[in-house]
Amino acid sequence: MSDRPSTTNPTLGFLTIVQEPSGWVGGYLLTNAWGRPVEFRLTTAVQPNRVQTVLYGPTLTEYLHADVIGKTLWEKTALKPDLIVTDGAAALALRSRVGVPVVAVWPDADVTPADAHLLAHARSAAGLLLPGGFAADEPLVRALLDAVDPAVELAEPFARVREAVAEARKMGVTGRAA
Repeated sequence: MSDRPSTTNPTLGFLTIVQEPSGWVGGYLLTNAWGRPVEFRLTTAVQPNRVQTVLYGPTLTEYLHADVIGKTLWEKTALKPDLIVTDGAAALALRSRVGVPVVAVWPDADVTPADAHLLAHARSAAGLLLPGGFAADEPLVRALLDAVDPAVELAEPFARVREAVAEARKMGVTGRAA
């Protein structure tokens, strides 16, 4: 984990988690400031059992996204990003488990989670959410995003991650993933 994020040439981690019939699958793409891939990881499917579903109750999705999938992918990558961008609000809880800011691309500014902080930036056509309790990350997030190439749109890498996850599944790679 980097103590001092690079605001001149930041590395971004793009985390997406999709629900498939076999369970939740996470894909994690690290890019440089120009949006070029540096590292890619994915998880095997995570399927909570009935006991976990009952015990975790309404916190199950956050637990799976942040603790089980997000944190595992974070720990398995060789390079730690300066900023993690996700496309799901449940993964925002990852911020309290890692030492770097986490933001979610959030297309619906009218339906913002109660504990999240909405911000706008030129690198995202959609709004961005900061997790509740971490609004103080905003100046650092803005500085990091200002250092990202203007051609990078934060929502775009998620399509690449989902497509790479689908290709890896076809190849049978997910059985050997992080």
